[in-house]
Amino acid sequence: MDKPLVSISNLSIAFRSETEPDTVVKNLSLDIIPGEVLALVGESGSGKSVTALSIAQLLSPESVVYPEGSILWKNENLLDLPESSLRMLRGSDISFIFQEPMTSLNPLHRIEKQLVEMIRLHQPVSSKQAALVAIEMLDKVGLKDPQQKLKAFPHQLSGGERQRVMIAMALLNSPELLIADEPTTALDVTIQAQILDLLKRLQREMGMSILFITHDLGIVKQLADRVAVMEQGQLVEVGQCHQIFTSPQHPYTQKLIGSEPSGRVLPTNNGQNLIEANDVRVWFPLTRGVLRRTYDHIKAVNGISFAIQKGTTLGVVGESGSGKSTLARALIRLESCTGNIQFDDMQIQDQGAESLRQLRKSMQIVFQDPFGSLSPRMSVAEIIREGLDIHQIGTDDLRDQQVVDAMLEVELNPNLRYRYPHEFSGGQRQRIALARALIMKPKFIILDEPTSSLDRTVQFQVVELLKNLQQKYHLTYLFISHDLKVVQSLCHNVLVMKDGQMVEQGTVEQIFENPAQEYTRLLIETAFQ
Repeated sequence: MDKPLVSISNLSIAFRSETEPDTVVKNLSLDIIPGEVLALVGESGSGKSVTALSIAQLLSPESVVYPEGSILWKNENLLDLPESSLRMLRGSDISFIFQEPMTSLNPLHRIEKQLVEMIRLHQPVSSKQAALVAIEMLDKVGLKDPQQKLKAFPHQLSGGERQRVMIAMALLNSPELLIADEPTTALDVTIQAQILDLLKRLQREMGMSILFITHDLGIVKQLADRVAVMEQGQLVEVGQCHQIFTSPQHPYTQKLIGSEPSGRVLPTNNGQNLIEANDVRVWFPLTRGVLRRTYDHIKAVNGISFAIQKGTTLGVVGESGSGKSTLARALIRLESCTGNIQFDDMQIQDQGAESLRQLRKSMQIVFQDPFGSLSPRMSVAEIIREGLDIHQIGTDDLRDQQVVDAMLEVELNPNLRYRYPHEFSGGQRQRIALARALIMKPKFIILDEPTSSLDRTVQFQVVELLKNLQQKYHLTYLFISHDLKVVQSLCHNVLVMKDGQMVEQGTVEQIFENPAQEYTRLLIETAFQ
């Protein structure tokens, strides 16, 4: 066996507290071999990301201690290196793709500035040369029109586009070790396949090692050489990829592999539509000149028509940037649009601000990025009950009890309600966002990639939870996702979008078993390969 690039020995990691340190990783020993892809898997909160961040000492010394153990990089203990040496390693020899791109990219700077800065910190090149390298890398990771996207701010890109920018940034300086923390979470299946192929190709060409953290075991099968499984801060099993999947030894590994979204939603015979959309268009003007005259439009949504029956789920699928989230926001007037939208026999376009405010009690949304949509200055209790406070629903005591009930509904411990979002894992934050929507007792919920940041077992639980809540409260969902296995398990009908237009729509059975369009067939084949 080759000499390890990284050797973690008997490592324990603990967060400081007022009483005694809270140990989150216990006695972990793990090697990363040059040129290999090591997948680190486990549920949210198992210690995967904390372990990865510790390799380059990205956790604050004020908040984290290492009671024992070492992390050797080419025989140097990273725990003992000065900050100046660590800065030279980060972004050059050791590079990261973080899980939540919106919080990793600087919202005040354009994409070009951030990529060029990363290159020039580690390479003696001019800004012009760095910009050309940045364009080439953005093109490699499948970002459409990279020259135009360089001029954009992070908030002007879709979730998938931001993730691709993060991947490009991580690869700019040809690192020896790439630590990828859920790098394909926000990507649709076709781009995900392209990114995985890209990572495999670059890994072979550069001899790069990859520590790949993911909850998607389908990706692990395609990419990994070895697999390490963590549970509650402990390493429970390590082995070759084929061995882990064919004959897992530990009960927890067996549970992970067995957790797959399955089954179908119960059919409904209601027949009555809750939402009807006809010829919905969302066009963003492109302007130029001193007078900012409009010379063209970005047709984010272009003439979409559909209906959603009460108590059913419509799945909206398509590549990043196809207009899925824009369409969803237009349905509840968070985005201006033309066309005709009827909600429960009411014309939404005709409603004023106050009428819409009242109407939104019945229409809720769970956003794609839970960390970005939860206020870091509010406790979980304040976040969940905010809608009740705004609409003055019930007494203070009743609202507090409803917060407890909503947290129990989404299987969160109500005793944690006075903590803040940063103290929760990605999966827990998504449950908080779901509780915030449910507490208003809505008729309609838009779920924008609600399971994308969840590990396999929690994803399975949330899908089952959504099914049960739909049956219990006769909820209607619009479910946006790139995970077609989840769509098949949760949705009654499917709408396929590409470049702002509808490709086809039909029942789950029609779309998955007999797709009419080549684009739909490609999506399904890629998802189930």
